[in-house]
This record gives sequence, structure tokens and C-alpha cells, in this order.
Amino acid sequence: MGELKPTRRAFLAGSAGLVLAVSLPRRLRAQSNAQTFVPNAFIRVAPDNTVTVLVKHIEFGQGTWTGLTTMVADEMDADWTQMRAEHAPADASLYANALFGIQGTGGSTATPSSWMPMRQAGAAARAMLVDAAARTWDVPAGEITVSNGVVSHVGSGQSASFGDLATAAADSTAPAEPTLKTSDQFTLIGKNVARIEVPQKTNGTAQFTIDVFRDGMQTVAVAHPPKFGATVGSFDATAALQVSGVNKVEQIPSGVAVYADDTWAAFQGRDALDITWDDANAELRSTEQIMTTWATAARDGGLTAEETGDLDAAMADAAQVIEAEYRFPYLAHASMEPLDAVIEVREDGAEVWTGSQIPTTDQATIAGILGFEPPNVTINTMLTGGSFGRRAQPDNQFVAELAAAAKASGPGNYKLQWSREDDMTGGYYRPLTVHYMQGGLDADGNIVGWRNNVATQSILKGSPFEAMIEGGIDATSIEGSTRMPYVLPNSKVTLATMDSRVPVLWWRSVGHTHTAYATETFLDELLEKGGKDRVQGRLDILSGDAGRDRAVLERVAEISGWQGVDAGNGIARGVALHESFNSYVAMVADVSDDGGQPRVHKVWVAVDCGIAINPSIIEAQVAGAIGYGLSAAMFEEITLLDGGMVDQANYDLYRILRNTEMPEIEVSIMDSSADPTGIGEPGTPPIAPAVGNAWRALTGETPKRLPFVRA
Repeated sequence: MGELKPTRRAFLAGSAGLVLAVSLPRRLRAQSNAQTFVPNAFIRVAPDNTVTVLVKHIEFGQGTWTGLTTMVADEMDADWTQMRAEHAPADASLYANALFGIQGTGGSTATPSSWMPMRQAGAAARAMLVDAAARTWDVPAGEITVSNGVVSHVGSGQSASFGDLATAAADSTAPAEPTLKTSDQFTLIGKNVARIEVPQKTNGTAQFTIDVFRDGMQTVAVAHPPKFGATVGSFDATAALQVSGVNKVEQIPSGVAVYADDTWAAFQGRDALDITWDDANAELRSTEQIMTTWATAARDGGLTAEETGDLDAAMADAAQVIEAEYRFPYLAHASMEPLDAVIEVREDGAEVWTGSQIPTTDQATIAGILGFEPPNVTINTMLTGGSFGRRAQPDNQFVAELAAAAKASGPGNYKLQWSREDDMTGGYYRPLTVHYMQGGLDADGNIVGWRNNVATQSILKGSPFEAMIEGGIDATSIEGSTRMPYVLPNSKVTLATMDSRVPVLWWRSVGHTHTAYATETFLDELLEKGGKDRVQGRLDILSGDAGRDRAVLERVAEISGWQGVDAGNGIARGVALHESFNSYVAMVADVSDDGGQPRVHKVWVAVDCGIAINPSIIEAQVAGAIGYGLSAAMFEEITLLDGGMVDQANYDLYRILRNTEMPEIEVSIMDSSADPTGIGEPGTPPIAPAVGNAWRALTGETPKRLPFVRA
């Protein structure tokens, strides 16, 4: 999901008016008994001394369980080995994302939005345990210490574990404003504690949605229209019903659903359906036709998103004017686990097991379709094999299909299972986008004019979040093109919002995924034509308040030993700097020519994401983001053929970066006392421009149409 600017934050918060409370809600306090101490909505202390943290953000490989549990454990002064984690239930009154106003994960907000609430929850639990010990031992609370999960009173020689104090702590009152540690008191925050879910994933006990089976469960496969916007005209289910294991066929809003005893039968039954599709409202244009239309709109310009000075006058007076057009394709998320979910429908409600990225809206959508009140729909968020934005649909497309399939059949247990082909051809792509750039240089090679016209589809238009569009500008379309850290006199950014039946969605780093490439490669080209060093040239035009940008750029130049674009031995270097999700990242990439395509040997990274909760997870997230962004820049592309059919249905035609193509990565994390900011996405935007800039240093040409390697 895109970044939340102040106005967008205000809208989302105002839409729900929810506050994350540290105090224990009444219905959870009822669970606190002699066996388990439940100090608040986030923590459970069991008699075996384990501490379970209820994490309000989905864990799909990014380390959220570990990061948020670390915050609690540090403030509790717990021992890491006693900590456990599980997903919190769907309940926005308790678990809303403070930046969204609803319960959900996205926009690299899990850590920033949880930094204070999770620490407060841990500190409150610690205070209650200390109070319990003081009352039990009849000693002053101020004389009690807590370390590594042991509560002690030196004067009397008494000590107890958290589990020992569970019964007494249940009678303690949670402090309204628990005292938090200062950064110099942290014992776990800033350390490389072990990932909390890794043991489950390595010993096979981790439960994903595909592992969920319910008594009498039927597997559902849905035949979707082969063109976006098409609908079912008519269908004949005779052959499908003759497939062994197929029990039923029903038409639902998204297509034709086949119900079977297992996945194989469901897929075979779906293949046997005879369907006539109605293309009256379908997207029939090819990628080339759409791209041409978008390119014309980009040249013409759209609504002004940001403007300084008099650009037309500056361009007229410029000694040199440079133009460029950048074309970006539709991209699939291509996460390892295709979409799947299980639902149990009863007369009085429903229970769902799925990788829910936005539980609040998933719950409401399912309830609305089935005719229940939202509290009567239980969402069990499962460990999930990736998302990159795919599971965060504003229209809750997938769970809507799940609920519709269940409604069409009646009470029972159902598993909706998508295949790789369903996922790859199902839309909700990163939008196809065109940037038209224009730069003016004076006689000394200084930038005196900057134009960036963007043409793309809006992710928010037509969704429940459309109110976030201000003045016709969807901020997720141009984020990164605006609010740049450089002083670019006489500049203008415009947005032409385009329409297509192809559904689009946020994709890891959202608008930054294309704006960073367009702005950083074009800037690099202007610096080159102006005779400037690519690092020093950037440093020279950074604004006075861009101190964190300056610091990461200087750091990456230092660790890479930057001495210019020529690294010798046929290797060129490219640099890129980009801030997204309030984190600052600079990269230098070493690239050679491997038979006409880039070969990336090493990437140096400097990142400032505030206080580093777990440095090893930050390094892993940056490395993963680089792999994801490099794969897209090098190979990935969803194309529509003439007539609107998607050409790529699986990994055989949707090329993904291979392990042998992954570069060596060196990450330097900046020391910081600032509150933590996002890290799941900020590593993706700079990699493509860093490689693109190195490639131009090698060949004289920046790739202007991505991917770099096209079939």
C-alpha cells in the first residue's frame, strides 16, 4: 500500500476513530484466571512461563511476529526463549493500525504503527507483575527488579517467574501510562534475536491456509472470464458434473464455481465446463494499444500535482533541453502462495482461515454477502507465503468470491483454492505507467528546469478508499515524483489518470516502484550531460533539510569506495537515492555486460529506518526487496494480447530472477534515535535505477522501457 501522507492519515483515522488501548478490555479480562494472566489485548502469560504476543499485523515472511514481539519482550524484561507469537483476531476496536484506523497491514506501517502500543503493552504487563510480586512478598515495588524473565527482590532473596506470578498479577491494575525504557536501557531492541516463527517453518508445524481441512470440506475452483470486464453469458455443466469427485456447479458474480471433494477434481471439473463469455464490457485492447494511449497522455500532461517557479520560461532559456520517455509494464505480485481461504458457514455466523492482510474489510465483506453482522464472522489470520500487496485488495475481491461461493451452496465447509494460473492472469497488477520527462540545463550544466508527467491508472479510484484522492490526484500514482529531496528550480509534476478494465493494485513500494526509476535515471543522465559526478552532483543539489538523504548517500559512497562510474575490469557503477515510507535508502550497484543484458555483481546499501529493532531482519528485508525489484526490472512483464487476453499464466512465461543471478549485497544500517519507520518496501525502489544508471555508463543508453530483458 502507498505511503500515508498527513491528510490521508487524517481521513483514515477519522473514518473509524479507533484508539489502541493498553488497558484490558472487559471481554478479555474475563479470560484472565489462575491459569493465564492476560494483562491487555496483546499479551498472555501462561503458567508454564511462556509469554504469547497477539500480533495485529499479518506475518507473511517479513518478520512482523519477531519485531513486534521484541518490543513487548524488551519492555517486560522477558527472556527471548519464553516468547511466543500468534495472529490477533479480527477486531478493529482492539487491533486497528493506528495509521489506517482499521486493522490491516500495508504501506510498511506494521513497525511504525506498533512502536508505542506494543511497548506500552509490555511495560504495563511488567508493572502488573511487579505489583503482584510486591503484594505477595510484602515489599516495596520500587525495590523489585526484573531481568531475563525473572522477578526478584534482593533484600529478601525472593524471586519468581512470570508464570509463578500469573494468578496474583491478574488482580493488579494496569497503569494508565506505564513508564517506558529509554533507548540506552534496551536489552533486546537493536539485537539480532532469532526469528520467532522459524522453528515452526523448519519442523513442519507451521500452519498455512493450504494446511487447513474441515470435516466435510469441499474444494472450490472458479472459472474466471479470460478477459477483464467480461461476464458469464451462458454455461453447460454437464461434462463437469461427470468428473469423479465433482458435486456441484454454481454461477457466482465472479464466474462459475465448481465444488468437489478435492483440489484435483475441482480443477478437472472446471476444465470440463463449457462457458460462453460475454465480452460486451471487456478490455479488448492489447498492451501496445494501451501503452500508446498512455504515452500520448503523458506527453500532453495532466493535473498539476506539484509546481515551483516558471518552468516554461526556464526551458525557453535553457542552454540544453533533454527529453525522455519511460514505459513500465503491468506486473503480477507472483508471491509463492497463490490465494486461498477456508470458510465454515453456520446458520448464526461464519469462521474463515486465510492470509488476511486487511481483516476489518475482509470481515465486513464476508458478513455483508452472507447476511451476518461483522462480529459474527471470525477471521483466523494464517501464516502466509508472501503477498507484496496482493492480499490487500480495497474491494476484498478474493474473500468476496469465497463468501459468494459459500452462499451459492449453503451452510458447510469450503476451501477456495486458486491455481498459479488463476493468480497470474487474475489482474490486480502494478499499473502500467508512462513517464514523460524533460530537463533543462544552463551553460554550466546546472539543472534549471524539471518536468515529470505521469500517466497511469489509479489504484484508489472506484474503491472504498476513493475519498483519499484529493483534487483528482491519487497520491499513490505520483509518490516519489513529488517531494523529492533535491532543489530543482522551475519544476512541475502532473498526473493523467487513465482508465482500463484491467484491475490494478499496490505492488511492493507502490508508486515508488516506477517513480524512483524515472526520476533517478533521468537525474543521473542530466548530471552526466552537465559534467557532474553522479554522487557529488546529487549531494550538491540536496536541499538543506535533506540531512538523512545526505547521510545515506555519503555512507553508501564510503562503503562502496565510490570513485566514479568506471570500476574497471568491464564493470560500471550506478547510484540511486530514494526515500519511501519515511525510510531513506541509497544504493550503488556494480554491473557488467553479460551478452547484451546487465549482470549485477554487488550492491552496496545504506539505509536509515530509525531505530533498528532487529538488524538481521532489516538486512534480510533489504536483500529481499533488492531481489524483488531487480527481478521486476530485469525480466517481469504482464502483457495483453490483441483482444485483451493475458499472455503470461505461469512462471514459464513470467520470468523471475534466479538464485544464480542474485548479487552480493552489503547493507549498512545508520545509527538513529528516531522512531522506527518502514523497511518492507523501501529497498525495492532504488535497485532498478542503480542498475539502469550503471548500464548507461557501460553502453551509453538507459533502458527506457522496462523490463531490461524483453521476450
